[in-house]
Formats: sequence, structure tokens, C-alpha cells
Amino acid sequence: MKKPEIRKLEREPRLFGVAAPLRSAVIPPLSAARWLLVLIVAAGVYFFHGFLFPVLAALVIAFASWPLYRRLLNAIGGNRTLGATLAILLILAFLVIPISLASTYAINEIHDWVVWAVEANRNGAPTPHWITTLPVIGAWLGEQWQINLGHRGGVGEVIQLVSGANIRSIYQTVLAAGGSAFSMLLTILFMLIALFFAYRDGEGFAAQVDRLGERILPARWERISRVVPATISSTVMGMTVIAIGEGLVLGVAYWLAGVPSPVTLGALTGVMALIPGGAPLSFTLVSIYLAASGSVFAGGALFVWGAVELFIVDKTLRPKLVGGPIKLPFLPTFFGLIGGVKTMGFLGLFIGPVLMALLVAIWREWLHEADVVDANEAAGRPLDAPAQVEILPPRVEKRSQAG
Repeated sequence: MKKPEIRKLEREPRLFGVAAPLRSAVIPPLSAARWLLVLIVAAGVYFFHGFLFPVLAALVIAFASWPLYRRLLNAIGGNRTLGATLAILLILAFLVIPISLASTYAINEIHDWVVWAVEANRNGAPTPHWITTLPVIGAWLGEQWQINLGHRGGVGEVIQLVSGANIRSIYQTVLAAGGSAFSMLLTILFMLIALFFAYRDGEGFAAQVDRLGERILPARWERISRVVPATISSTVMGMTVIAIGEGLVLGVAYWLAGVPSPVTLGALTGVMALIPGGAPLSFTLVSIYLAASGSVFAGGALFVWGAVELFIVDKTLRPKLVGGPIKLPFLPTFFGLIGGVKTMGFLGLFIGPVLMALLVAIWREWLHEADVVDANEAAGRPLDAPAQVEILPPRVEKRSQAG
């Protein structure tokens, strides 16, 4: 009986010579896969960094509006494509279009301000009558106005002293900002496209991120993955949405009170509302301007309206909208706002405070873990043991015999 012939598989010659027999890897396959993933992510960020801001804005909006989107899905029977389409249409109707219109009006009004500043810098700016009529400090302010702004080139000197920029360069910057509307339109379009897929495929992508997170941070991912969405939701709903609402409401109040450039002042009030104490300062200054310019009743009514509106927002709306585990102090809020605007432009109003809130949330998570470790050391438990919480027995009330 013949023995079966064992046929050896011959290796195909490779491009750089004959294949060598398999040996042990210099780098473990798992480590190589991790570094390869890091390099691919870095290359993706480098090549597609132009789309980073719209994608971040889309993720922030998706996180903040996800509870409302879940209700919409339940109302339409769970059709994700239809739900994502309806959500995009609602965001267009209630967020993108109003903000775009307000930005257009604000740019036109700022252009008028810059034209006035250029003309005043050329010929000198006379002291406004309402400044000289201010009680106590009116005469002093009028004198300072004449010294600094009443002569030719005075406006440019003040602007250069404050900001270090020339008034001509500021004028050209405003013109360039008006001409960059097409770029802003493309950014909004990319954001809406990314937001559509975030709504439609968000849960599946979140499950994949959870799997990777558990492999990378097995001990901390559970807490971080729950803190991040709640933090984004509370920051956006508690700061950005309320700031936009206050800007719209007070902007209408400015228009009714007869304040010049009400859209621009309303937009500035909305931006200031992101900072604690910014909105009261804004409508107080506008009220003082109205009262000093002769409209005492309008100034008083505007101040009362702003105080009532702020009281209603802080006592009723803000506690209901803010459901997250974090409240930003003043300094991180200010740095997030200014840094976001400087780095990302208009989108930084939304993304900057959120990123700062995430940093504060992660910092507080580390502090919580340090407290747990200290408590375990004091009690003699393992350092990685969960914190022990004393649970009291439920209180039993004595029922009367007659009942």
C-alpha cells in the first residue's frame, strides 16, 4: 500500500525576494494595531481638518437634542431616516435660518458703525448730547471725549491703543467678513449633512465607540461615557440655547424701545449672556443710554423688562433645561467662550464652552477617583474597590390603631 504523498506548498516569490519563514514579531500585534489606529486617526485629522469644525458642531447639537430626537422617533414609529430628515428640517426652521438672518442684519449694522468710525476719524467726532447731559459725570465725560475723539485721527488712536489694530484694517476685515458668507454657508451645509448621519446612525456608532472605549479605558470608560453626553446637553441647553433666547427677546425689546442697531445689540447681549452676569450688564448699559438720551420712560421700561425676563429664565427655565452634572464657574466659561471664538469663529460660541465643560468634567472625575482611593486607604480596602456608601434602613411610620 502506497503512502499518501504530502505535497508541500511552495511560497510565491515576493516583490523584494523570496518569502522568509515566519518568525516571532518584533512588535506585538495588539500594540502594532493600536499604533496603526493612532496614525490613521492623526492622518485623517490632518487631511480632513477643514471638516472638523462642522462635524464637532453637528455632534454637539446631536448630543444636546438627543432626548427630543428620541421622542420624535417614538412618534413616527422608529423610522430613523424619516426622523433624521424631520429633525434637520426643524433645526433649519428654528435655529439655522433665524441665526443666519440675524447675522446678516448684524453685519450690515456693524458695517454702518465702521463707516461712522472712519468718517469720525477723518473729521473728528463731536460729543453726543446725551453724554454731556449725564448727571455728575456728564461734564467730565464730555471733556474726555473732546480730548480723545474730537480731533482728526482720534478714533484711530483710541482703537489702536485698545486693540493694537488700525481702523483701516478693521474696515477691511468687516468687508472681508461680509464677503465670506459663502464659506459660512458651506460650513453650515457640511454641519447639516454630518448632523443627518449622526441622527440616523448615532446609536450604532455610539455602540462601536463604547466597545473601543472599554478596551482603552476599562476602569474609567463607564463613568466618562455617561458624564460626557450629560455635560454637553447641560452646557448647550443651559448656556447656548438660553443665551440665544435672551438675545432674541432683548433684541426685540431694544427695537421696541427705539435703540439704534437693535439686531447688533441683541446679538452682543446673546454673546454676553454666555458669561455669568453678562446679560444684566448689557441691558443695564442700554437702559442707561436710553435714559441719558432723553427717553427716560423707554430706558426704565427696558430695565424692568430685562430684570423680569432674567428672573423668569433663572428661576424657571434654566433649572428645567440644565439637567447635567456640571456647572461651569466664571473663569472656565470665559476662557471657553473667548478661546472658541478666536479659534473657530462663530461656531466657537457653541463648541468652546462645551469643550471647556468636558475638561472640567474630566477633572472632577479624576478628583472623585482620588477621593475614592483616599477613602479606601483610610478603611484598609483595596485601592480599586468601589466607594462604600452607607445605606440607612427605610423609615417605618407607626400607623394608628384607629386607621
